[in-house]
Amino acid sequence: MVTLADLQVATLGEPRLDSPLASYVEGRSTNQYYVAEGDRILMDDTQALVESRQVPWEELPTFEAGGPRARIFFDPARTKAAVVTCGGLCPGLNNVIRSLVRALDDHYGVSDVVGFRNGYAGLDPATGLEPVALTRDYVADIHERGGTVLGSSRGARDVGVMVDTLVHHGIDILFVVGGDGSMRGAHVISEECRRRGLEIAVVGVPKTIDNDIPHIGQSFGFQTAFARAAQSITAAKVEAQAAVNGVGIVQTMGRHAGFIACYSALAAQTANFVLIPEVPFTLDGENGLLAHLRRRVADRGYAVVVVAEGVGPHLQEGAGDATDASGNAILGDPGRYLRDRIRADFAEHGEEATLRFFDPGYLIRSVPADPADAVYCSRLAQTAVHAAMSGRTDMVVGRRRHRFVNVPIGAVVQRSHNVSPDGDLWLSVLESTAQPRSMV
Repeated sequence: MVTLADLQVATLGEPRLDSPLASYVEGRSTNQYYVAEGDRILMDDTQALVESRQVPWEELPTFEAGGPRARIFFDPARTKAAVVTCGGLCPGLNNVIRSLVRALDDHYGVSDVVGFRNGYAGLDPATGLEPVALTRDYVADIHERGGTVLGSSRGARDVGVMVDTLVHHGIDILFVVGGDGSMRGAHVISEECRRRGLEIAVVGVPKTIDNDIPHIGQSFGFQTAFARAAQSITAAKVEAQAAVNGVGIVQTMGRHAGFIACYSALAAQTANFVLIPEVPFTLDGENGLLAHLRRRVADRGYAVVVVAEGVGPHLQEGAGDATDASGNAILGDPGRYLRDRIRADFAEHGEEATLRFFDPGYLIRSVPADPADAVYCSRLAQTAVHAAMSGRTDMVVGRRRHRFVNVPIGAVVQRSHNVSPDGDLWLSVLESTAQPRSMV
């Protein structure tokens, strides 16, 4: 159970400098703009959850509110910041980079910002990757295209070497944009800086297209991703309807969590079956997927199946046994496996089926952020800059119930965030698809 102590954000020291953001305050009360040091956001959002903890009010788990502080730790005139993007691509990466640079420069007067290239590999001199200067001109239009101008990679590097690189380049603040593996790396870097007595702030902007990092609400790029996936589901329905016994299969991202599959299906409103890692199912037998699918096609003439990539180990023996450079399991290909099993099952019953398979994964990863995600990326980046300038470290930024929060990295890497089989999201999916509650 998460406690108040688990949610305390580390700091490099007492902030002693007046913030240069005074011009934003003007004649208003500082409480209308600056975040008070004692401002906390309740973790629990119902009376029942609060009462179940059976602790005094002041001991309830709360998050530190994100936002600008009246006093800061770093002297802007002497501060140098760096940005690194790690892991797979995600809509909004360039938006975050641009907004970090602009917030540092426009709000605090920190104009010395560099970007380390190709993820943590850029922090290892052995790779020969020199950092790039992130000037206002350099980032001016990068938000209009997908991907990341800094490049990315998976896998860790020697923490001692990475910290040596930060010291060599005179870095005071490191912004890490990446998923849970990247955040673990950021935590290790922060720990090494602390061990050496270095006043280097390490602040994460969590990036996961799967939306599976806990405590931060919705991750950036997720809305763009499920909106694009919904377009593929609609296309699958059109193709399936136009074919004889048509079955459209759409494979979405979601290694461990089925959020994209669920949200894209709810957005499209045309899926008949949604398969996610959190909810077990069988293929064979009278209550298995194949039998239900045949009955659906016989009744309506077509069907659409949405499957998250993470159900692979459930379907294919050996899938998930190997790992990639980041330590993530190398999954099978459940969509294509289902296509072959469905075709064989119809043939065994003397029926013809027309299969259409869609895998929009890399297309989704590489597109620019939609307007809603673009706004979210900007605000996350601004919150990260406010936290870093005030001396916060070993933390990530996020949003809970419309409030931006600062969260210790340790709290977000302990477990993953998943779709609850008993939660309202999955119930909404069942209502939308009319699929059986259980197929086991």
